Amino acid sequence: MGRRKVELKRIESSISRQVTFSKRRTGILKKAFELSVLCDAEVALIVFSPSGKLYQYASHENLAGAELSMLGMQELKQLERQLKTGVQRIRSEMTRITSENIRMLKKKHKAQQEENRLLQKRVKLHELDQYGNASCSITLGASARNVINAFQT
Repeated sequence: MGRRKVELKRIESSISRQVTFSKRRTGILKKAFELSVLCDAEVALIVFSPSGKLYQYASHENLAGAELSMLGMQELKQLERQLKTGVQRIRSEMTRITSENIRMLKKKHKAQQEENRLLQKRVKLHELDQYGNASCSITLGASARNVINAFQT
């Protein structure tokens, strides 16, 4: 039968979210280990839980920050380049996500402003309608009719 495709959206239930985090964290740590063994790659993985707890994996002690004094200048420069590249990717993704959030918030704000404008228009129409029904004996002048017509369009 196979697996069904999972819809990628935030899990609302905090218990289900925690269970999913735990299972997927274990899975990604296992995949990092497998990648380092199968491909002879140096892998470093950092995961922060929603509560801020740090989980990490490093395929080589040097990646975990242990025994940096044992590294030569070339290895230190390579590690520095890898870290800079990783930080740049993270910052780039954070910038993209932040920009997308700002765009969505601006769009939502504009829609709410439009809704507010329409609601204010309806309130004024309702007030004018109530005023017109309460004072049926008053004859409206041309300028008053223009105001009512402007609100009705």
